[in-house]
Amino acid sequence: MFKKILVAEDIDSINIGLVSALEQLSALEVHHTKYCDEALLKIKKAKLDKVSFDLLITDLSFKMDHRMITLKSGEELVEEVRKVQPDIKIIIYSIEDRPTKIKSFYEKYNIDGYVSKGRNSTVELLQAIKNISKGNHYLPEQVMMLKDNKPFEIEVYDIELLKHLSNGLLQEEISVDFKNKGYSWSSTSSIEKRLNKLRTYFNAKNATHLVSIAKDMGLI
Repeated sequence: MFKKILVAEDIDSINIGLVSALEQLSALEVHHTKYCDEALLKIKKAKLDKVSFDLLITDLSFKMDHRMITLKSGEELVEEVRKVQPDIKIIIYSIEDRPTKIKSFYEKYNIDGYVSKGRNSTVELLQAIKNISKGNHYLPEQVMMLKDNKPFEIEVYDIELLKHLSNGLLQEEISVDFKNKGYSWSSTSSIEKRLNKLRTYFNAKNATHLVSIAKDMGLI
């Protein structure tokens, strides 16, 4: 089990509740802060003093106040912490629930766990900590659903195609752009086939519905 945990959370009620729950775990030293800059400084100092933190639990969104800050979000904090202490375990604890967005945190920052805030999230967080302390990653239900999905893979071209649609471009205009970029599938018929596959994959009724789903999932 972890011995030293840092919680970065700017809402007092959640902060206090988290610290209280974490302190129930045996032989655990819990520190907390409301600011990402301060969290990074604590991690740097602990490492310098050779008493490094084992685990960082951080929210994604932090409200601005009178204090001048450098790091404005939990995502920026995670990125910087990985540079300072690559081996620290990290759990993101946030209201963000878009599967693709959550999955991107694992891929980009190699986080160890993600827990969405909700009614039973404290229990889930404690379970995530126990799993991670045993050397495992904790994957939330949203990411597990993505892993278990059909063998259809979303590619970079698909994201670009969806972005063009969201900007109101016609298939003919998208075709011209893709041809200029040398994409292998750039004809209007190829684009139409790909759109049909995307609509089927996301159970979208039409192109507008498809764009809406893509935005909700954090793809575009």
